[in-house]
Amino acid sequence: MKTSNYDEFAESYSAENESSLLNAFYERPAMIALAGDVAGRRILDAGCGSGPLTAALGAGGAVMTGFDSSPAMLELARRRLGAAADLHLADLGKPLPFADGSFDDVVASLVLHYLEDWSAPLAELRRVLKPGGRLILSVNHPTVSLLNYPTEDYFAVRQYSEDYEFDGEPAVLTFWHRPLHAMMNAFTAAGYRIATVSEPAPSPETPPELLPPRILNGERTAFLSFIFFVLEAG
Repeated sequence: MKTSNYDEFAESYSAENESSLLNAFYERPAMIALAGDVAGRRILDAGCGSGPLTAALGAGGAVMTGFDSSPAMLELARRRLGAAADLHLADLGKPLPFADGSFDDVVASLVLHYLEDWSAPLAELRRVLKPGGRLILSVNHPTVSLLNYPTEDYFAVRQYSEDYEFDGEPAVLTFWHRPLHAMMNAFTAAGYRIATVSEPAPSPETPPELLPPRILNGERTAFLSFIFFVLEAG
């Protein structure tokens, strides 16, 4: 099973992320909306990639810190955010270099679905959150598996890989599927309260040429791709 090595396609992924339907007009606007008014809040971007969400929340007045496990992605984030940006090379599967209760919020955009084990990462993110702080996250929607892999066991936690093309360049991403109940059980076992579950529509600002025909012709109002959670740390 191949693994997701973003160092191999950081430039092409970052370029695709700037204008794609799923990133620029669906996932990122949804994360920003769930975060709400962030002025003055200390926020950790867990798996910040090339920094588009860090930049957007920073523009809203948040005091941002970011980390990623890909050096190539962090270099792109530094180009975007400036040399003084508070960015760190760190792995969510290991202890993080931040003190207890350092942040008001953590955002984890399309990160957890790369990990088999959620218990240790969720506990570590809860550690660096202030009591009552929020973990705002997005992952692959588990029911998409029923459509894409109808012969697979929806209820099994399993690894799978998919081929992608980012800005014209091929790439392979490897994920861990887990059913919805396993996600929610992991959150509560780690000491979070589930405040919000969201299945949003694309942004109203989405260029029409990017939208699926069923939305354009009025047959559907949205589509399934990712699922979003707002969790509150106990």
